[in-house]
This record gives sequence, structure tokens and C-alpha cells, in this order.
Amino acid sequence: MATDLQRRLLAARAAAPSYAEVGATRGGRLPDGYAHLRRRVHLGHGPQVLARAGRYVLGWDSQLGTGFAVYPHAPAETGATVLLRLSPPGGRWPRLVIPCRVVWTVVEPDRIGFAYGTLPGHPECGEEAFLVSMDADGEVWFEVSAFSRLTAWYARLGRPVALLCQHLAIERYLTAVAAAAAGPAGRAGPAGPAAE
Repeated sequence: MATDLQRRLLAARAAAPSYAEVGATRGGRLPDGYAHLRRRVHLGHGPQVLARAGRYVLGWDSQLGTGFAVYPHAPAETGATVLLRLSPPGGRWPRLVIPCRVVWTVVEPDRIGFAYGTLPGHPECGEEAFLVSMDADGEVWFEVSAFSRLTAWYARLGRPVALLCQHLAIERYLTAVAAAAAGPAGRAGPAGPAAE
């Protein structure tokens, strides 16, 4: 007998994305008609930093480190459908189940990352990308870029809270990936990353 989570996953796999501009985070310009967000943090220097941070990002560890659970948990792969689950603090609220689909992945010598897009049932519609890149000087960066609109009634009703939660999640993604890129010594440090 299928569990509720399995049933939700099957429904999400059968659904089309809830927005038209699938894959738009892969290019430079984000589509009009959405709120845009772009944040970047310096991770260090060299291919080892790129590889370490890239593995972390492709393994959904930035989401896991921010309090989300990922079902089913496997490295990000183009076309994969996942359910992100979040339990608000306090335990009195129901666990949010957020359906997403990986719309692109990249594993190249100077770029590693992926983007996921929203499916029906997500409180927003749009796309979010997580990209680790190394520039010509060997400097390694992690960037989160997104375009989104609030769609669920509870998200629209609590718009300031929903936007604050998105901002806090992005900041935690940046901090988690910076710590992972630094290796075991970087995870113990109290200071957060220097971000742009």
C-alpha cells in the first residue's frame, strides 16, 4: 500500500510545471513578471573547492542543511521530481510538502549545479538555481538565482513572512555551501560567509 508521500510523489511526477519559463535560470536574464533574487558568495580558490562545493550542492545538502527533507533523496538529476518537506518550528503546524522538478543540471570543469522548478502544490511558481563556478583566476563562487511569484493563498496572505522565509533560506544556503567548500575546518567557524 502506497504511503501518502508516495502518492504525492506519483501525482507530482505526472504534473507539468506551474510556470511557462522552464529553464530560464540557465541564461543570464530572468523573466519579467516575477520577483527576482540573485545572491553570491565567494568560496575560495581552485578546482578542489569547486569539486567539494559542487558535490555538496548536487547532493541537495544545501537544502538539507536549511531544514528541508528531500524525498526521494538522490543527487540532483535533470527531470527528477522531488518533494521538499519542511516542518515549521513548534511542531503544531502541519509539515509542508513542496513538489519540485529538476529542470537542468550542469557538471563542467568550471561549473557545477542545478535548478528546480515548481509544480502544482508549491506555494510559489517559478524556478531556483544553485550554481558553483570557477572564474578564469581560479576563484570559486556559489550563486543562488531565482524568479518566483507567490501562488498559495496562505503565502499571499502572509506575503511579508513568506518573503522573509525565502530570504532566510537563501542566506542559509550560502552559509552552508561556504562551510562545505571550506572542508572540515570551515564547518566549525562562527563567522558567516562574505556575500555580495
